[in-house]
Amino acid sequence: MKTRTGTARARRPRPGLPAAVVTAALLLAATACSPSTTSSASAGEGAGQDTGVPALAVNEGAARLLPEPVKSTKVLRVAIPTNEPPTQFYREGTQEMTGTNPDVARLLGQALGVKVEIQVANFDSIIPGMAAGRYDLTVSSMTPTAKRMEVLDFVDYMQAGNSIAVAKGNPQGISDQHALCGRKVGLLTGSYQLAVNVPEYDQACTAGGKDTIQRSEFQDTRQAISALTSGRLDAVLADSPILNYAATQNAQIEIAAKYDFTPVGIGMPKDSGLVNAVSAALTGVIKSDSYRKVLGKYGLESSAITDARVNFAQ
Repeated sequence: MKTRTGTARARRPRPGLPAAVVTAALLLAATACSPSTTSSASAGEGAGQDTGVPALAVNEGAARLLPEPVKSTKVLRVAIPTNEPPTQFYREGTQEMTGTNPDVARLLGQALGVKVEIQVANFDSIIPGMAAGRYDLTVSSMTPTAKRMEVLDFVDYMQAGNSIAVAKGNPQGISDQHALCGRKVGLLTGSYQLAVNVPEYDQACTAGGKDTIQRSEFQDTRQAISALTSGRLDAVLADSPILNYAATQNAQIEIAAKYDFTPVGIGMPKDSGLVNAVSAALTGVIKSDSYRKVLGKYGLESSAITDARVNFAQ
């Protein structure tokens, strides 16, 4: 997969969003999931290119629902962050993006009969980027929240939960999220855990007469885990697929708890006209063997869902 930037397709115009929506998108970026430190890039993939994704037939009914701009170019510009295996990362020594999120995006592209153009972006720039017309949608483990749904439509495509990673042997005896009060906890900047979970946990800590969580923010999981193994943190709280995978790669850490498994969704601007086509296509995708093979490829069989719900806020 070769990097490609500045193509005519990448500049496909789309109707401008109202100023209020753009402002809301910029504010929502602060509550996005973890950002990548990788510079933006794009990668177009032809139908005959070998991406390691199982073949999937075109869903003609879903394809007919595509808005005219996508029908004319037959390209979907998909924003995805990187550096967080197994959900999204570069194959070693290449600019080829792999992981569950890129592969689900490719399955969606096959179902809709369009080419997927993956554009790597910092997570916290994705919502503003869609508001500005740079991306058509995102497949980035984004949790559908009521706040995000003010500017985006969502279609569920897999489920993910929270995990708490601790040093091997769990020296602090952390058993669940209720044991994080007063602890030094690493969190990813802009993450759902930081924006939603920790404020709720802090309220419970205060109500129980305990100290609130001592937060430390990091740009990616590897930085947080380094701080954990060096003794600067008591725990790391992040998405379960990422931390669970990290624990299989690093003998110095273990998972103390996994909980709150809920769906994540493909997000797209409300004015894009894409939600009906994406919903129809994903309904078929998640029932396919190709979908199960993609999740199994990264050890995430348990993340499969059976219902591609539309705009179901978490």
